[in-house]
Amino acid sequence: MKLLLDHCSARHPAAPAAAALALAGLSLRVDAGEQLAVIGPSGAGKTTLLHLLACAIRPAGGVLQLDDRDPWQLPRRQLQRLRGTLFLAPQVPPLPPRQRVVTAVLAGRLPHIGLWQSLRSLFYPQGMARADAALARFDLADKLFARVDRLSGGERQRVGLARALVADATLLLVDEPLSALDPTRAAQALVSLTQAAREQGATLVATLHHVEMALLHFPRIVGLRGGELAFDLPADQVTPQRLRDLYAQHLDELSGPAPASFDAPPGKPVPAVMHCR
Repeated sequence: MKLLLDHCSARHPAAPAAAALALAGLSLRVDAGEQLAVIGPSGAGKTTLLHLLACAIRPAGGVLQLDDRDPWQLPRRQLQRLRGTLFLAPQVPPLPPRQRVVTAVLAGRLPHIGLWQSLRSLFYPQGMARADAALARFDLADKLFARVDRLSGGERQRVGLARALVADATLLLVDEPLSALDPTRAAQALVSLTQAAREQGATLVATLHHVEMALLHFPRIVGLRGGELAFDLPADQVTPQRLRDLYAQHLDELSGPAPASFDAPPGKPVPAVMHCR
């Protein structure tokens, strides 16, 4: 899915109508199938951007287009169909605690099935093989019939990502998918997510506090600060100085030097690897 924001403004989805803007005059163009990570300090507008792209909130100003269409100018039924091609994975997946993992994953298919089939699936899950394959990408195949409340926080987060893979979405919007994962699981999750998006031809936009993971796994990095675009660059052009400028007054969110094993191409600056606390 192709994305266009032209001087877009928006308020945080939980903010009242009179609240200050979380995004102010943001312009961004994303081609179909691209993968980009959005980074920036707390309060930069990252989550608001995802909700805007998911058509969960209206722009307060400017132009938003998905595949050359303004979603808010579409008839209600067409808007609902468009939303069915988008998938927003929040930082904390909305997983009912007593639900089985297979049912939680297959909930990603709900926009594409009828009411009767969705009710039937609560008792007789349809598409278990697909759910199993999605879970296997995140090393969770053995949890297919486990109850959600028996999972760790990191396992729940990976179940939420597996749900995204069965959604048949053309736009995947993922908000802080690594917050409950250790470094090894975080790297595995991003490899699985980016590979699956490429296989599906889906556009992938992920917000990340883990700057080092963004630089290593995404070819394009968008930096937000104060609701405005600070930079939009290939990962190998995001220098330590750019990161220090982006996180000015928020440097406590970053720590750690670049790993010695990182090999930058000749003549290219080495991106800083900084760890979110």
